[in-house]
Amino acid sequence: MINRRHALLILLLLGLAALASIMASLSVGNLPLSLGDILRALSGEDTGLAGEVVRNLRLPRTMAGFACGGLLALVGTLMQVLLRNPLADPYVLGISGGASVGALAAMLFGLPVIFLHAGAFAGALGVMLMVFGLAHGDGSWTQTRLLLTGVIVAAGCGALVALILSVAPEQQLRGMLYWLMGDLSQAETPWSALLLLAAGVACVMPFARELGLLARSELLAQSLGVPVARRRLQIYILASLLTAAAVNIAGSIGFIGLIVPHLVRLGMRSSAGNDQRLLLPAAVLAGGTLLVVADTLARTLIAPQQLPVGVLTALLGVPVFLFLLTRQPRGGNT
Repeated sequence: MINRRHALLILLLLGLAALASIMASLSVGNLPLSLGDILRALSGEDTGLAGEVVRNLRLPRTMAGFACGGLLALVGTLMQVLLRNPLADPYVLGISGGASVGALAAMLFGLPVIFLHAGAFAGALGVMLMVFGLAHGDGSWTQTRLLLTGVIVAAGCGALVALILSVAPEQQLRGMLYWLMGDLSQAETPWSALLLLAAGVACVMPFARELGLLARSELLAQSLGVPVARRRLQIYILASLLTAAAVNIAGSIGFIGLIVPHLVRLGMRSSAGNDQRLLLPAAVLAGGTLLVVADTLARTLIAPQQLPVGVLTALLGVPVFLFLLTRQPRGGNT
């Protein structure tokens, strides 16, 4: 039974946690800042060093992290709902690998930033169509076949990434490697990603109820008038675009799209049930918060040296996912 009041309370708490993580990210670093310092910097009153650090360094990086985490969590939730498979996410299915190949190819040839974005989107969409096309085969596919196809295609993308790195000039190689491990230090303009995140949520919320039906059964959704084929195509294209945006921002950051939907469903199982109108925004808030916290730790744990945030999310994500597997009921989904 859905307890909407309880679910809305959880959403409010997630929103407060997101705000707290952002403020913490703005306050810690080589130059510690108080809440008053941050507010003066954000309002433009402080034109000194603190104001420059907040507005030009910490704020863009923090908001880029929130946007990237929200995008990955949203895509992971959509994929798991659409495929009714708790292991589906942009990395397992090879979508992020395709985006990485497209972006690295643009970097290799020294193309302008617009071509980097276009290459990432083309790579993500191409891999998604390839995975689902190959998995569909003779007209029918199973979840196991889809996941195996995704793993193989992801391995192929990994080989292409290795090829690009092997022929890349030495002056480009270090930046490419660090970007592949997940890096938010170069994120200077996060606002387009935040707008894309807001647009993505706005696009999926009108048919969130239909996604809930799809999560239960495709036949049930069809019998209730859901245009399954059209919705599936829309989600594929949207997932490719959002994944490409996340890869463009921060490179390859794993486990956000895999574990956040699990954690959200686990935390809201008794209050939201399978209501995607509540689970989708909760996943976005939780994903953004998790990546902001991980990035804050990545740049402060061994300061002044910084860790790649993708390494930290993997170190955090592996034990969390193993814990979630132990909580999974026999014969059921997490």
